Amino acid sequence: MEDHKIVQRNLALQREWYGEPLGDRVRRLVVAFDISQAYLADVLGISAPMLSQVMSGRRAKIGNPAVLARLIMLERRILTPGVASGDRVAMQQALDDVRESRPTVDRDALPVHDARADVAAVTALRRVARGEDLLAAAETLGNRHAWLGDLLRRASFPPAQQDR
Repeated sequence: MEDHKIVQRNLALQREWYGEPLGDRVRRLVVAFDISQAYLADVLGISAPMLSQVMSGRRAKIGNPAVLARLIMLERRILTPGVASGDRVAMQQALDDVRESRPTVDRDALPVHDARADVAAVTALRRVARGEDLLAAAETLGNRHAWLGDLLRRASFPPAQQDR
């Protein structure tokens, strides 16, 4: 199989396994924490070349479950007030905490759900906030966290409008 086909197959597998290509997820972390890929690799506990291969699709998966757990931990930290506001001290503390973590992965440690977890998030957001408040929050984010803004916009519309 030629390289291009291998990369395309690996990216398709990443979408299936991780919900989207890992390159997209890693780039969001690099931007959110304003760090280099090499620094992120160190925080995750993976070599920089391995992270590069995963991002580019030359490798399909992250083989070490603890590395994946740290990636998810950092994704969740993006939403904490200090990190979301760009506070350098809070950002560095989050990175240090994740680097020093020793996550265990067992049947109870990672939630299992269908590939449409965003549906659950939209439903939960609709339960706790009014549509106009969700829309205002999306506008406040602007382009800084586009994926979160999109989620808030989807949640701001009543379910009947979503289905059209």
